[in-house]
Amino acid sequence: MKTEPMRTLTISLSPQQVARLHDAVESGAYASNSEVVRDALRLWEQREEIRLLEINRLKRAYDEGMASGEGREVDAKTLLAELKAEIRRGG
Repeated sequence: MKTEPMRTLTISLSPQQVARLHDAVESGAYASNSEVVRDALRLWEQREEIRLLEINRLKRAYDEGMASGEGREVDAKTLLAELKAEIRRGG
C-alpha cells in the first residue's frame, strides 16, 4: 500500500490556540506542532464518526417507533399510573 506524501497547509489560529499548541510541544506531550494538529484531527474524526452512529441510531429508533403502530394521547397522570403498574408487574 503506497502512502501519500505529507502536504504542507497554512492555517490560521487564535493567539490562545497558538499558545496551547506551543505548550503541548514544549511540555514534551507532542514532538511537533504538526503532531498536535494531526492528533486534533484524529479526535475530530472520531467525534464525527460517533455523531454519525448516533444519528443512525436515532433514525432507526424513529423508524421503529413509526412502525410500532398508531400513537395515542395520554396525560401525565395516566402515564405515571401506567408506568407504576408496569413496575409492579415486574416489567
